[in-house]
Amino acid sequence: MFVGNSDIGNTRFYRVQSEGSKWKWIWYDADYGLFQSKRAIVKEDKCFLVEGYTDVISMHQAGIETVNLYSGFVALGIMLLKEHGELVAIIPRSFCNGPYYRPFRNIILNKTQITQIHLFGSRKNNFSDDNVLQENVIIKLIKESPSKHEVKISFSTDGTFEDYYEYSCLSDEIVENDDKELFIRIPEHTRYNSISQNSNVNSTLQSLNLSVSTGPVVDFRVKPYLSQMPQEDTVPLIYPFHLEMTKCIWPQEHSRKANSIRSNEETLKLLFPSGYYCAVKRFSSKEERHRISACVISPDDFHSPEFLGFENHLNIFHNEKQGLDKDVAFGLMVFLNSAMVDRYFRTFNGHTQVNATDLKQMLYPSLEQIKSFGVWAQEQECLSIEAIDEYLEKTL
Repeated sequence: MFVGNSDIGNTRFYRVQSEGSKWKWIWYDADYGLFQSKRAIVKEDKCFLVEGYTDVISMHQAGIETVNLYSGFVALGIMLLKEHGELVAIIPRSFCNGPYYRPFRNIILNKTQITQIHLFGSRKNNFSDDNVLQENVIIKLIKESPSKHEVKISFSTDGTFEDYYEYSCLSDEIVENDDKELFIRIPEHTRYNSISQNSNVNSTLQSLNLSVSTGPVVDFRVKPYLSQMPQEDTVPLIYPFHLEMTKCIWPQEHSRKANSIRSNEETLKLLFPSGYYCAVKRFSSKEERHRISACVISPDDFHSPEFLGFENHLNIFHNEKQGLDKDVAFGLMVFLNSAMVDRYFRTFNGHTQVNATDLKQMLYPSLEQIKSFGVWAQEQECLSIEAIDEYLEKTL
């Protein structure tokens, strides 16, 4: 295989830690080299690929709709393979969900069969010498027509593979047949489908007449209308830092961000009527216990404003842009903060961003169950994640 650039250190050597194993090499930074290697890939029907970072090839000119180079290179590798050719790639797990990667997932699922996915338990220990902190997976594809087949899921804590184990499942369990978003779910064995196999959790948001959308206020676009503290012509502007699990700490005087936004003809389309809402932070830190962090927005947290503003780093559960029933708002908060939801969410979300599309794809309990969760939550003197998990384990 030809490596066409002169980057220093774009090959790494490795070998299996067993007696008699031989050293092999991995090719990094595959930009120009992939272009030059296309004949070899076609001839050998094999491609081993690690993400590149230099923007040399225009993916869109090659007819590939993608948002970054690593997905583009994998797509190019797939196109260059002949029937029954194989491709192995070490790539960030973020391609498994989200609307921006849907065209890429469509290429994978329509032109190849996924035969194996390897998960790593640690973000920090893998590729640490190269300062790679993303959650990565190793995926093996065979260029064959889509059909129901067996997929091997393997796992190890880190790149030593000392605690390696594997199990198998069917392809329609990795990608659900009725999923228009084509989310690729990669569960660990002990966590497999804890939500989707629960008969008590089988409602969609649409069937519940509920909606979720990203907060519409992008602060830099409405900067002239922002106010550090409340004024007579302003309404609360809610950021993630205002939120705790069951209440909103507002305003925060020493915040670097605005606490309020003016209510006028220019901003009215961005505002929600005052009421009860369930808000989910769009971004979580890698150190946080759960990927989803849900909070209740209550009108009692404010001084009777007519409207509320939600900043773009929040996802808001609402009812046709109106507030929720109080018990529903608290019930959604309980369900979304649970360990069972976190386990299910991690089967298709491999990064720290929580998109509204992800929340729309999930299954939920019935409205009656959600309300009962909310009633229970409001009866608790001190609500904790541990109490939520214990309660839902008994209830669901």
